[in-house]
Amino acid sequence: MLLSKKIRLKPTPEQEVLFRKSAGVARWAYNYFLFENERVWQEYLANGKTGKKSISEGEIRRYINNVLKKTTHTWLKEVGSNVMKQAVKDANTAFQNYFKGISDKPCYKSKHKTKLSFYVNYESLSRKNGGFHGEKIGFVRTSEPLPKLKKGEKYSNPHISFDEKYWYLSFGYEATKIECELTGESIGIDLGIKDLAVCSNGKVYRNINKCHEVKRLEKILKREQRKLSRMLRQNILGYRTIGDKRFPVFIKPLYECRNFQKQKKTIKLLHRRLTNIRNNYLHQTTMDIVKTKPSRIVMETLNVKGMMKNKSVAKVIQEQKFYEFKRQIAYKCQKYGIELVEVPVFYPSSKTCSCCGCIKSDLKLSDRIYRCNSCGLVIDRDFNASINLATYQSV
Repeated sequence: MLLSKKIRLKPTPEQEVLFRKSAGVARWAYNYFLFENERVWQEYLANGKTGKKSISEGEIRRYINNVLKKTTHTWLKEVGSNVMKQAVKDANTAFQNYFKGISDKPCYKSKHKTKLSFYVNYESLSRKNGGFHGEKIGFVRTSEPLPKLKKGEKYSNPHISFDEKYWYLSFGYEATKIECELTGESIGIDLGIKDLAVCSNGKVYRNINKCHEVKRLEKILKREQRKLSRMLRQNILGYRTIGDKRFPVFIKPLYECRNFQKQKKTIKLLHRRLTNIRNNYLHQTTMDIVKTKPSRIVMETLNVKGMMKNKSVAKVIQEQKFYEFKRQIAYKCQKYGIELVEVPVFYPSSKTCSCCGCIKSDLKLSDRIYRCNSCGLVIDRDFNASINLATYQSV
């Protein structure tokens, strides 16, 4: 099975400068592909819809390598050639996904807002004692050793990224499944807002967003965001109207305001801290469930996109990270050979009595205790749903 891993790097100051240059080249190449395709499309419309509609990523790469790199853009030679190549490929993939209706239209990457990230050539990436060796970047120390691979195998799609504090190397690699003896138990998991997960074996995993540390950090985050908003308003000289829209005119460009940039970094670090707390808790929760070694885990197929349309609970649902929970459960089940079953969206797990099977159609979202009108069963609503999921049989 293919697993992914993310390892913290310990680059030298010179390597960090090279990392930032590589991330800048990747951003420029991505934007250049979007710009050229937009230009070709506008020419196609101006010529009465005759000629080329778009330009391929192969043509863009050849033009950059054979013309721009040798004349006006000689700074492209300072980084690995695969950095530009993969960035153009990523932009092309984004366009293809847009045409297929999978994602939104790709937009330009901002120099001051986009996360720093770039591709490392997988063929030249080799594991060394204490780190790894990459194209143009040389030997880089890591906080932990890279996993050993079999002869002939390579690390897939390696990327180096920056999270406003540390540099990381992320990659995929082939791992063997863990052979273990399963208990034969079937566990149903009901995800919710009050608690993250309620399992049919009686375990309840609390909502981490209600803990003291997360509430404290969110309070600080709110205060720092208000401070940033005040700094932004104080820098506005006036407004300029273009068409039907009004745009602010700043006294000084925001990227030149040092205090503004420092405040933005403070907010990014707070977001980073909150994300790490939530992801770490999800890993602990999913690992605790999988380590019980059941033969089957059953979960609901949640329509998270539809749930997010409810503005009163959208923020809470976003913080619970249901998709990430399901993703972690899926690959950990595959790793241990556990069967993962997803029930249909409209399966009445909450409305069905886990004792007699009677369906209570008038059950409201505010009813936290399930009371069966047929057999008189009184049980927690989420625990009742998890039991129904555990006994679910696909048709």
